[in-house]
Amino acid sequence: MKKFIPFLLLLLLSVQVDAQRRSKRKKKQAPAPVETVDTIPAYTPAMIRLKLHETVDADQKALMASDGKADAILKVSSDEQVNNAVSDAATKRVDWLQYEIETDPALDQRLKANYLSGISEILRFVKTGWGRGEVDAAYLPQIIATYKKCVEADRNKQSIAPVIRFLPYDIAYTAILPRVFKDNPGYKDTRDLILIKLSERYPQKTFGALKMYPESPHADSLIRVMAHKYPQQLYDYAQANNKLSYKIQNIEDDPLIKSIVNMARSSNKSGQFYFPFLDIISTGKLTIDDIDAVKDNPVKYFRLLVNTQIEYSRRASAGDTAIGYKSLLSKLEQKARDEFVAPINGLHERPDAIRFRVLQPLNAEELYYVAVLTNGLIYTSSYTNGVYPLMMKKAGNKGDELLKNLNFDHYRKFLSQAAAYNTLKQFLSTFANKDDAKNLMTTFVSNLEKTEGLEDGVDVADSYASVYETLPELAGQMLNDVKGNLDRNKEAGNKKGVAIYSILYNLFLSADSSNHIDLTKELHIPPVYDVSFSSLANEKGEVISQVFFYGDQDGRNIFNGFLNMFNSNWKIDRSNKQWVVIKSIKGNPVSIYANRPLDELKGEDDKAQRALNAYLEENNLYPTVTIHRGHSYYAPSTIEYMSPSSKLVFMGSCGGFNLIDSILRKSEDAHIIASKQIGKTAINKPFFLLLTEKLRTGKDIEWIPFWKEFKGRANVPGFEDYIPPYKNLGAIFIKAYKKETGETDI
Repeated sequence: MKKFIPFLLLLLLSVQVDAQRRSKRKKKQAPAPVETVDTIPAYTPAMIRLKLHETVDADQKALMASDGKADAILKVSSDEQVNNAVSDAATKRVDWLQYEIETDPALDQRLKANYLSGISEILRFVKTGWGRGEVDAAYLPQIIATYKKCVEADRNKQSIAPVIRFLPYDIAYTAILPRVFKDNPGYKDTRDLILIKLSERYPQKTFGALKMYPESPHADSLIRVMAHKYPQQLYDYAQANNKLSYKIQNIEDDPLIKSIVNMARSSNKSGQFYFPFLDIISTGKLTIDDIDAVKDNPVKYFRLLVNTQIEYSRRASAGDTAIGYKSLLSKLEQKARDEFVAPINGLHERPDAIRFRVLQPLNAEELYYVAVLTNGLIYTSSYTNGVYPLMMKKAGNKGDELLKNLNFDHYRKFLSQAAAYNTLKQFLSTFANKDDAKNLMTTFVSNLEKTEGLEDGVDVADSYASVYETLPELAGQMLNDVKGNLDRNKEAGNKKGVAIYSILYNLFLSADSSNHIDLTKELHIPPVYDVSFSSLANEKGEVISQVFFYGDQDGRNIFNGFLNMFNSNWKIDRSNKQWVVIKSIKGNPVSIYANRPLDELKGEDDKAQRALNAYLEENNLYPTVTIHRGHSYYAPSTIEYMSPSSKLVFMGSCGGFNLIDSILRKSEDAHIIASKQIGKTAINKPFFLLLTEKLRTGKDIEWIPFWKEFKGRANVPGFEDYIPPYKNLGAIFIKAYKKETGETDI
């Protein structure tokens, strides 16, 4: 009993950290319904502006097609009212604005041309920004209306500042983005207003804006505020030799800013080694000399980082957030990846004695951070054969004591990772008191409504399938605990908590097929068990697929094998030096675009991928199927470049399962297929052959029968590690939460 109380107390203290560290995000409001727009009178643009009108028309058409379908509705939301408002703004309201500008007798030729060009600039900015996830296209009605008011004010030689004074940043910035207002009498005031709005809406972007506008009268005060919020950014900008850097350097009455400037401007360029320890340096607990003594030794420097992180997590449990803790965590992740995981991943074909030699000097706590901070990058064999068993050995095979020593830092991520790699049962068996293990798992699924974002909820969702398969008794406990949390949140009226736990409860119930849970019906999300052919095809009935290859030796070998697998039903166009196009010549139209695996050392494969993306965008070709073929360390690049229109994503790399959250941030409705462990050509190739044949013959992808057929073609060791979309509980959890709450920025 004496052991039980301290463990539970430490555990309860630790789970408050996320809630204390993070701030709440607000749910975005849908735009108000637009009024009906009457028919535009007939008019003939002046010949000198005909090209400008044609450009606006083309930009309207491109924006309307940017959701993957060139029809009368631009789908930017699951809300039909929002989509109608946005579509009306992109078409009728822009058409009216063109008419009003062209036929206004008070405007001279120069202003008419400028205002028309401004419309095009806004439409292109919204299209490109929405595709990149940087602009919310739902604001388009307000943006067009605001631009129109600015045009009217500018036309009358009045300041545009009052027009945007009380508007949200996203609307105000986009509406005055065109340079047509640079001579307006209120332009300087407007820039100042936009800067303040930016600092309130996107404070993390303030330093970037100040770099472009360092002469702002608000610069000094903003630097002082943002320095304490984003000390790493202050450090980065203080290193430069420009006007913003000089302003930062001239602030000498703020001890924090002065310390950061000294690090950034240090003659030995070692500021990056000192910065993660800013908080304890400022309190005198650590000196520059202490860091200098270890910074060139990977193990000793990593040890100092880990010890500091443990101290910071202890303070966070008590409600004290250290300055620069994010920078410390970032440096820990970098060192864990570069100094330890990258080497052992790279030696995956060498004997364990050689492969894991680099880990031997690390203690249990250090090995814990090596594992948990490289989730998604560490190979399964690196974890199960190296990091995890060595960590447990050095912890004396006492998992409970290890977590207490770590103040339960990142414990949800660790438990989820252990479940994914099938080590959770062994880990929990090392607890001296079995009730502690049960209490840990109860806490694991509790109070998720108090954490920012959905990462913790995803960890809980993803862990359940493994727990259900290997620890049925514990799975029953988790199900009951989730139901208890759901009831608690209902009683408290906590909408976020109700949303999280009602989704988890249905997901957990669905693991047992005898419960007959229809997730599509229960969670009101797009189909989980199938993908219709029509949803993958564009308005021409063609399916566009994109395959990402990388220019290492493995990538070149896989690419050659990829081209050789197409039969007489397909034709390969090899005319382009950077990519190939494979088109079906029988059955339904399917086009597969694949970049060539060019020299990675010269960055030629990256250039090919970017060139292909540019070609696809210019020709309004929006891939709905994305395939990654390459090692796991290339996967983040594929996710960065993949199209948001992707509805089916196959990650043919090791550990791709751990990147589901990143993929869904790019394409929230994607059906994702990935491996928890080793990606194998003997499995990837049969999948692609089966998928492309289904598409060519115009068949819907029904995952349950598809998976049975897939297994019949690729029934080799490792197949069980490939997870079908309907079992990606974390992915389904995120989709359902967005649908339930309407939140997009999570």
